[in-house]
Amino acid sequence: MRQARNYLAGLAAEDSVLRQYSGAGYALLARRFRGARGEIDLVLGRGSSVVFIEVKKSRSFDSAVARLGPAQIRRIFDTASEFLGTQPQGQMTETRFDVALVNARGEISVIENALWQ
Repeated sequence: MRQARNYLAGLAAEDSVLRQYSGAGYALLARRFRGARGEIDLVLGRGSSVVFIEVKKSRSFDSAVARLGPAQIRRIFDTASEFLGTQPQGQMTETRFDVALVNARGEISVIENALWQ
């Protein structure tokens, strides 16, 4: 029961983040893109650039960001590289890695360029 509730809460958080980005002119390229090494919650595009977004939901923004560790960040980069292999410019595609935090009240805090190698 708890696992199902957490799964649905995660989907709702992703929906909210997607609406916010869509309102800013981004198009959905992939949702829960799964590669050989991991998954990326949202992959969005605007123009020729691609934004990879990790959505973290928790009681507070601080506890949400604390749930993102080095191993997960490496998996995100590896999975993003796989996705870029499907794009016309491949690894030369302009990219950004954002983290979208969602708290218990449904408020969203986006950290642009939050991850880098």
